[in-house]
Amino acid sequence: MAAAEPTADPYRVLGVSPTASGAEIKAAYRALVKQHHPDAGGDDRTILALNAAWEVLRDADRRRRYDLTAPTSLDPAGASFSVKRARAQSTRSAATDAVLQQWLQQVYAPIDRLLAQVINPFPAQLKALSADPYDDTLMESFCAFLEQGQARIDKVELIYRSQVCPPGGQAFALDLYHCLSLVNDALTELERYTMGYVDSYLHDGRELLKQARLRRQSLQSQRRELAG
Repeated sequence: MAAAEPTADPYRVLGVSPTASGAEIKAAYRALVKQHHPDAGGDDRTILALNAAWEVLRDADRRRRYDLTAPTSLDPAGASFSVKRARAQSTRSAATDAVLQQWLQQVYAPIDRLLAQVINPFPAQLKALSADPYDDTLMESFCAFLEQGQARIDKVELIYRSQVCPPGGQAFALDLYHCLSLVNDALTELERYTMGYVDSYLHDGRELLKQARLRRQSLQSQRRELAG
């Protein structure tokens, strides 16, 4: 049988748009194979060309490589198939980025502010308590700080669950969740300390908040990169 032309445009061979979905390409291939099969009066050369086009477009990685290196085969409107597909991909990428930026503004930004209101005042609160942990007034003030902190974390959890993080931000969202968990665990340990004055609870709570502070700083750096 004759060899298929290696430079044949697979989109033109299958009669589909370069923005066609995988299902559309598969349906076109099947219909053409049925139409041009030798048993239906077709010829081997056409079937070979259809198979060659299908081999390129059926696999996402091969299709992507073809789109990046495709010759400027023109559609009826005169636009390059590869250029049109690149424009479509660029449009989708811009839309995805816009959704991510919206998530960062509506979810991450308020969460970061609330986390700061728990993490940043802690050293001063602990220093005040350390003057006399058994002083009722000082302990009441420290407990009030913990209660306010827990209320803020409860609000943070609601905000975090309010929207699913879009593609491109999942790793960032996971780091944010870890930061939230560190603060939540720290408040639990500190509350245990106030109920029994067990120093290990105080130590663990302080270390967890230290880790949360470092995690928050890392998130702020990542946020700047995502914004860029």
